[in-house]
Amino acid sequence: MRASRLLTIQMLLQTRGRMSAQALAQLLEVSVRTLYRDVDQLTAAGVPIYAEQGRNGGFQLVEGWKTTLTGFTASESQAVFMSGLAGPATELGLGQQVVDAQLKLMSALPVHQRDGAQRVQARFHLDPADWYREADPVPHLATVAAAVWQDRQLNLRYDSWKAEVQRTVHPLGLVLKAGVWYLVATRDAQPRTYRISNILGAELLDKASARPKRFDLPAYWTESIQRFEAALYQGHAVVQATTQGVKQLRQLSSAVAKAVVAQAPSIQAGETVRLKIPIETLENASYQLLRMAPDVQVLSPVALRRAIAQRLKAIQACYADNL
Repeated sequence: MRASRLLTIQMLLQTRGRMSAQALAQLLEVSVRTLYRDVDQLTAAGVPIYAEQGRNGGFQLVEGWKTTLTGFTASESQAVFMSGLAGPATELGLGQQVVDAQLKLMSALPVHQRDGAQRVQARFHLDPADWYREADPVPHLATVAAAVWQDRQLNLRYDSWKAEVQRTVHPLGLVLKAGVWYLVATRDAQPRTYRISNILGAELLDKASARPKRFDLPAYWTESIQRFEAALYQGHAVVQATTQGVKQLRQLSSAVAKAVVAQAPSIQAGETVRLKIPIETLENASYQLLRMAPDVQVLSPVALRRAIAQRLKAIQACYADNL
């Protein structure tokens, strides 16, 4: 703990220049007396720190003394700072480690590269959560992450769409998609995906997990999404859409957006275009497409038109007294 604090003092002075004892102590969450003892230990170890008295005084490294990190280009250092996502790192229990790592990197960069790295930190922010939705509670994420990092088996109590189940799995990796955390793990030697917010209990087992040779997490995730969408969309609908309707369809889902773009509709205001789009169940499609009327009109299948008409009758019955 103290060794880490001593290194942090050195990095802070190297990146920020002169700092008062009070400012250093506050950042390190220690007393000023402890801070003075730490500085004495650093100087005894050969780190050239000197103090200046007065109103603007403080501790400072001898000019020109630094540790230089070699091998990083300016663009590479900027990319490293862009990848330090504070929110997800905090959820994984690594928030402070990310901050410390960035500080160490900043202090080791040549002076002419620091401005670019600091500019990225100040001008780039990633919010992975979707609009109008709170992030899922993930009380067991830290335990799951530990199993992933340490290659240990995990005993899960999981709320699947069928029932609550007990599973022992071999963790392979974590995925964060649109603010939702997923665990990819093998069970019965087959990779499977578990939504971490659905984990009701997690126990880290003292058994090594088995990882398939050449397992590629990004490749598996891409393939699983494609399989999911293929199974999700059970049919197609033909619709007539205005320019506003085309915009609404493109926002419905990635699969629908791809279908719309592939047909490359080019229409002017006041015109309509006929499009073929993928749909899920009739019930789901009737709900989604009814909201887009009159900018999107379903032409086929007939069963979907009937489902929308039935939904309209049910809505009318709810508000009959006000008509």
